Amino acid sequence: MALLAGGCTSDGAPPAAPPSSGPPPDFRPGAEGIGDPYFPKYGNGGYDVGGYDLKLRYDPKSGQLRGSATVTATATQDLSRFNLDLAHLVAGKVTVDGRAARATADGNELVITPAAGITRGTAFTAVIEYSGRPEALRNEELGVGGWLRTDDGAFALGEPESASTWFPVNDHPADKATFALAMTVPAGVEAISNGVPGERTTDAGWTTWTWTEKAPMASYLATVAIGQYRVSTSTHAGKPMVIAIPESLPADGPAARSMARTGEVADFLATRFGPYPFDAYGGIVLDDDRVGYALETQSRPVYGNTFFRSGTQTTVVAHELAHQWFGDSVALERWKDIWLNEGFASYAEWLWQEHEGATTAEQNFARRYASFDWSEPPGDPGPEGIFSQSVYQRGAMTVHALRKTIGDEAFFRLLKSWPAEQRNGNVTTTEFIAAAEKESGKDLDSLFQAWLFGTTQPPRP
Repeated sequence: MALLAGGCTSDGAPPAAPPSSGPPPDFRPGAEGIGDPYFPKYGNGGYDVGGYDLKLRYDPKSGQLRGSATVTATATQDLSRFNLDLAHLVAGKVTVDGRAARATADGNELVITPAAGITRGTAFTAVIEYSGRPEALRNEELGVGGWLRTDDGAFALGEPESASTWFPVNDHPADKATFALAMTVPAGVEAISNGVPGERTTDAGWTTWTWTEKAPMASYLATVAIGQYRVSTSTHAGKPMVIAIPESLPADGPAARSMARTGEVADFLATRFGPYPFDAYGGIVLDDDRVGYALETQSRPVYGNTFFRSGTQTTVVAHELAHQWFGDSVALERWKDIWLNEGFASYAEWLWQEHEGATTAEQNFARRYASFDWSEPPGDPGPEGIFSQSVYQRGAMTVHALRKTIGDEAFFRLLKSWPAEQRNGNVTTTEFIAAAEKESGKDLDSLFQAWLFGTTQPPRP
């Protein structure tokens, strides 16, 4: 159950109420959801976020998080009030453009009523001070996502939602925004996040770690890992490479050896997908049995150590790094199109395995084609099916079927032109089909209908 948010300032005094005149009568509240049919309450309407600037302090001993979030946005309608997603945390003082605003909680929604209405097209800045003990969100079908406490710190991770467990956010990929984090933790504790590392300062036994992601980022791709890590910082292709391995794992073990190939894998993928799209590289490994997956957190993917318990493993590195193009730089508009993320990242595994002299893409395709359950289409998997094998493996087979249909020349042109033309944007399956038809000069409707939406085995191309 979410804690009630709002109602008093950080010093215990009630916030000043907005003027009684309020917004004009024709102004209306922003919607409490962004409009995604799969997850109606995810995100919010009425505005577009430009950036999040977080200044936070976390105490691993108490599990207490506190600080402020500065949210810059632009109204997309005449707004009387708007919502941000905030779960389990308590908001205190809230201002909009420097004036006190009213903030109340409705479940995991923080409802903010500014002193005056915000006219459509107007940029505004909301500053939210908040605190509490963060908790994860539990989805009965999709598992746990968000803030998870550990013995020596915490980490924030999860898909399709996680950000709202540690900062107020428009928590849906359709509203990408820049991201800056200054996380203060006890000296001797590391705090690793997305993007380019900045100045690190220590004062009175506390160290502040700063990170900046200037490319727009979907909210579920924001992460922070706090605890005892060996952090290596180097330069790759002129950009910072930050890799964090828990001190509980061997310094020269399979996780570290796998992460050491991050630059090599990224460089190979750039030959297929075009220039790497972000200002930093790296990876974070978690030694926590609650994380049996890896996630494409922007510029710095997070990997559960389960992938490396049997030895060095770079296929998963190829998968998560491919997401930097397909899923991160080019993000979803709606969750039903998640095959555009996972199908291409899974296909990148096949390309990497072939590059390594192992199984070819054609062999991978043939093996799965011969024994797959075709009853679940990846083009509209339903909210409970966004992480299904259909989305990943039939998605990858769809990519290979496209390659066989249009030929290698047009296919590999498309693998570069699509992320280049859609860089930093949001896309749909319909847009991808149009791009594929434009690049190939072929009508591909029947191909995609069979591979993405059919419930029987498509003809092998």
